[in-house]
Amino acid sequence: MSTPTAETEFRYTPYSLDARAIAHRFRHSAIFGALDSLNPGEAMRFVNDHDPLPLLSQMRERYGERVQIVYQQREPGAIMIDFIVVA
Repeated sequence: MSTPTAETEFRYTPYSLDARAIAHRFRHSAIFGALDSLNPGEAMRFVNDHDPLPLLSQMRERYGERVQIVYQQREPGAIMIDFIVVA
């Protein structure tokens, strides 16, 4: 899974998923379900209050290069990441 920077240009409209509104025990399942429903070229904008490093490791194992990660915001308490599904 590559990790482009926010400066990388992608043309997509992301679907929003605010993980803060999902009960902790359901979060990873909800995120994987949302990603599994996306087609190549679509993206999910993930919002959270912390950097989800364990989730990113699980994503690498599950999706490999099929999902790109683009941090849009990476500050303490304010994380926004676009997960982009590629062909």
